[in-house]
Amino acid sequence: MRLDVVTLQVAFGVIALTLLVLFYGVSVRRSHSTYSKWWCAAIACFLTGTGLYLLDGTDHQVWANPAGNALLVGGSTCVWAGARVLRTAAPRPWQLLAAPAFTLIASALDDPAANTWSAGGTLLGCMTFFIGLASIETWRIDPGITTAQRPLAIASGVLGLYYLGRWLAFLAAGPHSELFGTYFGTVPTTLLTMVLLIMVSFTMATLSTEQALRDLRAQASHDELTQVLNRRGFLDLAHAEIGRLRTSDTPCTLILADMDHFKQVNDTYGHPAGDTVLQAVAAACTRSARSTDLVGRYGGEEFVLLLPGANMDTAELLTGLISRTLRSMQPTFDFPLPTISYGIAPLAPAGADRIGAAIAAADTALYAAKNLGRNRASRARH
Repeated sequence: MRLDVVTLQVAFGVIALTLLVLFYGVSVRRSHSTYSKWWCAAIACFLTGTGLYLLDGTDHQVWANPAGNALLVGGSTCVWAGARVLRTAAPRPWQLLAAPAFTLIASALDDPAANTWSAGGTLLGCMTFFIGLASIETWRIDPGITTAQRPLAIASGVLGLYYLGRWLAFLAAGPHSELFGTYFGTVPTTLLTMVLLIMVSFTMATLSTEQALRDLRAQASHDELTQVLNRRGFLDLAHAEIGRLRTSDTPCTLILADMDHFKQVNDTYGHPAGDTVLQAVAAACTRSARSTDLVGRYGGEEFVLLLPGANMDTAELLTGLISRTLRSMQPTFDFPLPTISYGIAPLAPAGADRIGAAIAAADTALYAAKNLGRNRASRARH
């Protein structure tokens, strides 16, 4: 018993349409992730392109066949784009449109009215290339980003290898040969594509769920106004960092930074002005800190920094850099920015709550800086 090609293509269309509707409704509208949108675009291209092949054998074949070829290649470029945005920037428009446009022109020039495989070599070569690129891009994603990385890369790799064999068989034996028809014809290709389409769609749904969870975790650990870590997020990461340094002799220093006379900004210029000052101080801390440092809003107008690998001298230099960075922002404000006082404390060499002890010591040093006239850094006493 042989499967009817038209029936199989219709079944593929129904499955693809169902996945497109479900994936868009569940994943794209909820997560708004870029790679989910690219995957929806890929499914739409594959669905429309396969649908156009149903017009083969009719008067519409002359335009439907080249258009279907171009859409299938466009779908493969969307698969590549979706994989690429998980790791780096999206491809440029010309990188996405060049191959489909070339396939369309090549198909239109290859007697599409009579040849259902017009520019078949170009079609299969382009799909092999872009699906292979998608597999490579997916494999290169940092495994820490998603648990679905390897299954997605393997699925793309299997499909890429299949299309490579299909392309080589087409070039060696032709589309009407027994070799091509048995192993790489429409029926086996549609069956394999349906299985992988379902598998990859569920994998992409997993990616969307993981992205949503990461966004929720980021919202829970970051201050909404200043976009630096909130108190809870800072303490969680600080404890993790201290645990990493526990067995080493690496120094670690903590800084508490508090704006001087911040209440006067709110009372004189209003709370919106106070919010912009908080954002400016957070930006000054972030720009001045190293990529390995932790920056958080500890509460109110108070910020906290953890500097792994830095001693007290380095920490004091950083406080000066933060103050200078904040002063450089003054021309963009219509009112005077407050100065900052700092308390600096080293991480205790031992103890059950090393971060708590360092914060307490830095807080005492901060009050000393306030009492000494503000706008200065004070070190905790050993």
